[in-house]
Amino acid sequence: MDLHYQSPWFIEALEKEKNLKVNELNLDLNCDICIIGGGFTGLWTAIKIKEKKPNLSVVLIEKDLCGSGASGRNGGCMIPQSTKFQGIRDVVGVNDAKKMVLSTEAAVKYIKDFCSENKINAEIRDDGVVYGATNKFHQGAFENLIRDLNQHNINSWERLSKEKVQDLTKSKKFIDGYFSPIGGSLQPAILVRGLKKLAENIGIKIFEKSAVTSYNYKKEIHVKTKNGSVSCEKLVFAINAWTPKFLPFLSRSVVLVSSDMIITEPIKNKLQNLGLNNGLVILDSNLFTHYSRTTPDGKIILGKGGNMFSFRNKVIDSFDGPSTIEKFLKKSLVSFYPTLKEAKITTSWNGPSERTKTGFPFFGYHPKNKNISYAFGYSGNGVLTCHVGGEILSSMVLEENNAWTKSNFCKGPLKMFPPEPFRWLGAIIIRNAVRRKESDQEKGINPKWIDTQLAKLAVSVGRVDFKNK
Repeated sequence: MDLHYQSPWFIEALEKEKNLKVNELNLDLNCDICIIGGGFTGLWTAIKIKEKKPNLSVVLIEKDLCGSGASGRNGGCMIPQSTKFQGIRDVVGVNDAKKMVLSTEAAVKYIKDFCSENKINAEIRDDGVVYGATNKFHQGAFENLIRDLNQHNINSWERLSKEKVQDLTKSKKFIDGYFSPIGGSLQPAILVRGLKKLAENIGIKIFEKSAVTSYNYKKEIHVKTKNGSVSCEKLVFAINAWTPKFLPFLSRSVVLVSSDMIITEPIKNKLQNLGLNNGLVILDSNLFTHYSRTTPDGKIILGKGGNMFSFRNKVIDSFDGPSTIEKFLKKSLVSFYPTLKEAKITTSWNGPSERTKTGFPFFGYHPKNKNISYAFGYSGNGVLTCHVGGEILSSMVLEENNAWTKSNFCKGPLKMFPPEPFRWLGAIIIRNAVRRKESDQEKGINPKWIDTQLAKLAVSVGRVDFKNK
């Protein structure tokens, strides 16, 4: 079976499946709801629709295998949206921002309990999240954020001393930091494949290796694949980076950028010697964040976003291969953990991450047919937010009158990027400015004024809103 260039997560997940069966769409179907996309968002949406309305017929179509896209190749980090509270609040208002923060935090326990109940061994370890400062410029970076979170009684972060952050992360590179007990890590591909199996068990028809070739947005919705078709009353797009291909009116709502990762061979003894033996997610405070965590079988993963930008937001071949910055990532890993210098990197990979101008996802309806809905723009923080996305989309599809459907999250993109070639050129210029700024800061040098100003234009692509930096 052609798996393209997959992450070790996905390969491992398929190896654990017994009697892998691929059901391709080779007939014409009618159903109530058709969902395109077999990742976290599509599967959570399908499951929640079926839980709310068991009598509805639901069909899900996936172009490859469920989980073969972003859902099965991300870092597996469970990071709530609390660090984006200020940015979300400034765009959609306090109430919606609080709801998103609390919902993504609640998703940690929900997913853990859900997997336990349904016997999905997704290696969930809810040991929390650390953001650490590696230079003087990033010290105290969360103070404004914590003030605002405290004001609304939704703060879970505490500041750590130099000694405490180094003890927690086992890295001498951090000189300051913040910890939240809400978060952790999981094996993303096992989770998404588990969701697929559960969805089928509750009556959702899933067709893989069935790429959509066309669809219409007229009153009678008709979706075509190479060998079959689906006629439906409601259609949902949950296809992440591929959204602009089918919904071109959203092409200026995101920039597609790679997120690159490496993983080591099993080095359990070395990790135990360091004290890295839990599911803690460790991030630095750069705009293009380094993120790392260990696995239960004694490997360590390190990733970083902000490498390749695609022109016209096309999903380029480079997004489906080994990382082009593998050597840089290994150097970064060693800078955090010098004792891992001899650790062998077994695999590197990347994938497209769609970053919105606001830094958070949005949901909406097709402008010519409200029976067609979509989710888009998770901005590199989708493991928890996709679960919330499933709740939002299911509410939209079922036309529920609730806090989600009334929220500003469901009004489509709230900010747009310039048209090409200005979007791509701007992204490259800003990325290079961010790199220079962060390189200078690591050296203890005050960054150039122009680099600092350009970097401010990229705040939304980060995992954290730094209002004072």
